[in-house]
Amino acid sequence: MAASLRLRGAASGLRYWSRRQQPAVVSLAALCSRSMASKTPVGFTGVGNTGNPMAKNLMKHGYPLIIYDVFPDACKEFLDAGEQVVSSPADVAEKADRIITMLPTSINAIEAYSGANGILKKVKKGSLLIGSSATDPMVSKELAKEAEKMGAVFTDAPVSGGVGAARSGNLTFMVGGVEEEFAAAPELLGCMGSNVVPCGAVGTGQAAKICNNLPLALSMTRTAEAMNLGIRLRLDPKLLAKILNMSSGRCWSSDTYNPVPGVMDGVPSASNYQGGFGTTLMAKDLGLAQDSATSTKSPILLGSQAHQIYRMMCAKGYSKKDFSSVFQFLREEETF
Repeated sequence: MAASLRLRGAASGLRYWSRRQQPAVVSLAALCSRSMASKTPVGFTGVGNTGNPMAKNLMKHGYPLIIYDVFPDACKEFLDAGEQVVSSPADVAEKADRIITMLPTSINAIEAYSGANGILKKVKKGSLLIGSSATDPMVSKELAKEAEKMGAVFTDAPVSGGVGAARSGNLTFMVGGVEEEFAAAPELLGCMGSNVVPCGAVGTGQAAKICNNLPLALSMTRTAEAMNLGIRLRLDPKLLAKILNMSSGRCWSSDTYNPVPGVMDGVPSASNYQGGFGTTLMAKDLGLAQDSATSTKSPILLGSQAHQIYRMMCAKGYSKKDFSSVFQFLREEETF
């Protein structure tokens, strides 16, 4: 049955299409809450800013967790909550046949899967491996090949929405993987996100993530530039944000994640740019976009400039701050 189904995202939930095109709509919430014969443990590697709330949402839906993070302190609250904490990704694979990884870089992902104590050292046949780290699409393709040799299935499922969406369980998952194998993933992903979008073969989820973060970086930079200019022209920042958000300058960076301290509550700019999506990660993702643009001979003129801005920010002490700190960077830098 699974082999004959195609999963497509729909505004009302998940839509399964058979090859006869007979749809039946099932909401993500229903998929996640649907009882199983027994909820077997789910492995989770990487419980940082985004992985932590993702794992907690699985816990809320009754899934026992097998947790690993390179930083033991990150696992403490899971251990205190009664979840199993192990000492390596290989130990996760030994205890769980459904594993989610949420790691910062391609190098981290390669180490977690293929390293000396990696997942693929002890992975069980038939295991489902879901890579939610944002990596080079080629890394996902190579990991999928290695997993296939071990009788496991790897699918890439990077996320969008930030830490706020991770906490509320409203992430968007962009999934690349073998169509007939993908049917096993939504039940887990639906506990952590409100949108699960199949993008095609392995690696296309990462491609979608790269293409999404490119305009995100540009919109944040231009919003920061506009707000900085307006403030220097003696406009009240809250008034300017209100005008932008009711006019053609409106975007996610202005109305949901404004970079100016004091304009919005509950965003990193309101807490000295702590938490959220780090400047280092944005620089990394823009680097992936630059590499992909070079390999496909695609001009990304503004994207290249944004990449340089975020690289400069990393060099000037902003690496651990949220990427919206580009506003602070612009305020402090008179020239580039």
